[in-house]
Amino acid sequence: MTDTRPLLAITAGEPAGIGPDLVLQLADWQDAARLVVIADLSLLQQRAALLGLQQLSFQPYQPGRPAPLAGTLEVLHVPLAAPVTPGVLDAANGRYVLDTLDAAIAGCLSGEFAGMVTAPVHKGVINDAGVPFSGHTEYLAEHTATPRVVMMLAGAGMRVALVTTHLPLRAVADAITKPELEAVIRILHGDLQHKFGLQNPRILVAGLNPHAGESGHMGREEIDVIEPVLQQLRAEGMQLIGPLPADTLFNPDKLATADAVLAMYHDQGLPVLKHASFGAGINITLGLPIIRTSVDHGTALDLAGTGRADPGSLFEAVRLAAQLAATQP
Repeated sequence: MTDTRPLLAITAGEPAGIGPDLVLQLADWQDAARLVVIADLSLLQQRAALLGLQQLSFQPYQPGRPAPLAGTLEVLHVPLAAPVTPGVLDAANGRYVLDTLDAAIAGCLSGEFAGMVTAPVHKGVINDAGVPFSGHTEYLAEHTATPRVVMMLAGAGMRVALVTTHLPLRAVADAITKPELEAVIRILHGDLQHKFGLQNPRILVAGLNPHAGESGHMGREEIDVIEPVLQQLRAEGMQLIGPLPADTLFNPDKLATADAVLAMYHDQGLPVLKHASFGAGINITLGLPIIRTSVDHGTALDLAGTGRADPGSLFEAVRLAAQLAATQP
């Protein structure tokens, strides 16, 4: 019988972190998608032994080969540069992490994989390896030749997208220009329609300043930048509500009417979502020509190899990627 499930690539992330621990728990997760873990096979075998998962088996991934039975993890082998000790970073393996991402990206662009799900990476150790790296989102944009992408997190019934991501707070206001804000909203609106199936999404837009600028008394970005862009796009038929004060935007009565929230910067929108959904939140990259979801947490080096890492966020990321892949033409 033909296997019609979408084929998803799962990158195991930083080898010294909890990524390998988490992906091992996907061996029995084969209902809505077929999963291929991209990692060093010996790393996964060693981590499975450390965690007492002797019942786990591994099968090298080969295109066209039948899917393994539950309890067997399908692995696309990418070799490490150096041995791994859980919890101990090694810059020698920084390039390895990017090699796993490159394999997943190439497979998605070729159509071999229907989407990719990423375990957490450690930005610092990749930079220590001599490779400038600011995050998954920026790396995926560069390597798919995508001029602009948008980070969105989902969890606890919320979707929160960001205009700016990994910028110092001092630089945020200058980065929010009319062209930039318009581009972000168009990407968010378009992917809510085409990937999430929302015909006419309703988006709540946060102001940048306290009280959304208080009519210009606490800053003019709302008057000079945000509102003119919202007016322009409303004239095209988009449902954009705002700019709203961020301190009350996340009240349940407002969220109940919204399909997504657009926050101006990282720590404006994400603390609320992560407080409500930590351990089960998902990171989605919008605007890419491929499907990419991820966990919403870091490498948790102190938990690597202990058996205490919670796979909930990875499970949710895989589940959403499978749903998105199943609805694509």
